[in-house]
Amino acid sequence: MEKVTRDLDTARRQVPGAFDSPRKKRLIHAGGWTAFALLTCWCLWAFDFSPSRIVNGITRFGGVLSFMFPPHIWETWGEWQEILKGLGETVAMAFMGTFLGAIVAFPLAYLGAKNIMPVSWFRLGVRRGFDSLRAVEQIILALIFIRAFGLGPLAGILAIAVSEVGTLSKLFSEAIENTSKKPVDGVRASGAGNLQTIRFAILPQALPVILSIILYNFESNTRSGTILGIVGAGGIGFLLADRISAYRWPEAWTIIFLIIVTVYLIDGFSGFLRQRVIGAKESGRV
Repeated sequence: MEKVTRDLDTARRQVPGAFDSPRKKRLIHAGGWTAFALLTCWCLWAFDFSPSRIVNGITRFGGVLSFMFPPHIWETWGEWQEILKGLGETVAMAFMGTFLGAIVAFPLAYLGAKNIMPVSWFRLGVRRGFDSLRAVEQIILALIFIRAFGLGPLAGILAIAVSEVGTLSKLFSEAIENTSKKPVDGVRASGAGNLQTIRFAILPQALPVILSIILYNFESNTRSGTILGIVGAGGIGFLLADRISAYRWPEAWTIIFLIIVTVYLIDGFSGFLRQRVIGAKESGRV
C-alpha cells in the first residue's frame, strides 16, 4: 500500500496535468454553474416568488380541497348519463386522434429515419416538419379547429391527430433507426430488395416499440382530451369547467375522480396489451 502511494506521488509530480482538470475545463464548469444559479435567481425574481406567497397559496388551496369533500354522488340516471357520456367522448377523442395520427405518422417515419432515407437534405426537411407540428400545442390546434368546424368532439379529434402526427413520426423514426443491422445484413444476403428488407428485417424489430408508443400516447391523450374539452372541444372537460365555474366543488371532485379511474383503467388495459402482444413477439411466438 505504501509503495502504491509513493508511486502515485511520483507520478503526480512528474505528470501533474494527468491528475488535475485543465484550467479551461474548470472555468467552463464554474461558468456553467454560475449561469445556472443566475438564471434560477432571475426566474424566482421575475415570477414574484416569495415564501409568504407560497404559504398563502397553500392555505387557499386547502380551502378549495375542503369544498370538494365529501364528493357528490348523483342520484338520477340522467345526471350520471351526462357525466358518462362526457367521459366516453373524451376516451373516443383520444382513441380516434391517436389512431388517425398513427396512420399518418407510420409511413412518414420511414422518410425521417436515417437507415431508410439516405438523402440527408430530404430527411432533415421531413424531420423539421415533425418539429413544426409538435411546436403547436394541442389546445391551440383545438381553438383553430373549433373556429373551422364548430364546437364538439370533432375539433378535439383533429387537434389530437395533427399533434400526434408530429410526435409519433419522430418517435417511430427513432425506433426504426435504433434497430439492429444484423437482421438487415442477413436478409440482404439472401437477395432481398429494399422493401423486403424493411418488411422482414426492420419492421419486426421496430413494431413492438411502435405499439408501446401508441398505447402510451393513447393514455396521455385521454388526459389531454380533458383539457381540450374545457375550451369547447367536447368531452368531460367541458362538464368539469362548468362545475368549477359554478363553484360546485363536490361535483368537480367526483368528475376528477372518475377521470383518474378512467386513466387508470386505460393504463391497465395498455399494460395487458403490451404484455400479450409485445411479450409474445419478443419470445418468438408471433
